[in-house]
Amino acid sequence: MSGSGPGTLATLALTAAVRDRALALGFDRVAFGPADPPEHGAAFERWLEAGYAGDMDYLARTRQERLDPRRLLPGARSVVAVALVHGAGGDEPGRAVDDRDRDEVRTASRPAQVARYTRGRDYHDVMRPRLVALARFIDETAGAGTRSRVAVDTSALLERDLAARAGLGWIGKNTNLLAPDLGSYFFIGLVLTTAELVADARQPDRCGTCRACLDACPTGAFVEPYVLDARRCISYLTIEHRGPIPVAQRAAIGEWLFGCDVCQEVCPWNRRAPAAANPALGEPPGDLDPEELLGLDEAAFRSRFRPTALWRARRPGLLRNAAIVLANRGNRSAIPALRRAASDADPTVRDAAAWALERLAAS
Repeated sequence: MSGSGPGTLATLALTAAVRDRALALGFDRVAFGPADPPEHGAAFERWLEAGYAGDMDYLARTRQERLDPRRLLPGARSVVAVALVHGAGGDEPGRAVDDRDRDEVRTASRPAQVARYTRGRDYHDVMRPRLVALARFIDETAGAGTRSRVAVDTSALLERDLAARAGLGWIGKNTNLLAPDLGSYFFIGLVLTTAELVADARQPDRCGTCRACLDACPTGAFVEPYVLDARRCISYLTIEHRGPIPVAQRAAIGEWLFGCDVCQEVCPWNRRAPAAANPALGEPPGDLDPEELLGLDEAAFRSRFRPTALWRARRPGLLRNAAIVLANRGNRSAIPALRRAASDADPTVRDAAAWALERLAAS
């Protein structure tokens, strides 16, 4: 049965066929687990009650669904968890600015830092068709009456929890899913199915005594190992958070225009992370000049970023971030662009531009 025992020959054969099909579709890893309620459901509820979700209210609204996958697919018995690697691998040089670059930054334009997963096309558009094809294969192969449902990160599921239980990896101290041969630079996709599949072995937690991710976080967002206060996380602040970013946290954002990879960059398991096999997820993004971004109107923003993950921040969020980056660089050549942004129709953009001008005037 799914989750226990060796399974019947038919179940073993189906599991092997699904694994082969997932790999043939281009996923880098595949694992199987039970569609039972997630083990960390109680911890998730405590996390919500502590307010660590910030203004991601949708997490609380879908709390009950996240606590039981069968609410999303009644009769679900198994979870198929897949990984799709993104980025250029563990040897990719960081884009952080060191002391040798400070003078250059103050006098010249420089591409801003963005999270690795923003490379190429929006990963939802890359993963979802493959997951749909995998779900269709399961339904057709398992026989009449089988139902399956796909999920990326927009569905009401605790994806990392279910993927970890399936053996795709373990949840690290930085709350990312880690795999020994992949590191953490990969997307997670799930297929819930009523088919019976043989569960894989769990991955042990290999973080040990390491706390590199916890100590490196620029904003001190980790309350403790395995617990992230999203309200202090750069990824949350620059992507999910709407409206002005709290003034006390703006300097710590540094040059991160969208997302943050610091807790992954310092992780030893990412030193040999493989490069993406899919070119749609491995191509470097075009240079993102924060000063240029301040000049984008809604139509230009939509045209440039609608097919990418950066769309998630929306125009006010991305221009807000650009103004903060320019202030943190101390680049006075951006003052004319910031003055124009200080008259933007959006109050969030105006607020960030005004703050940036004040900071530059004081530097």
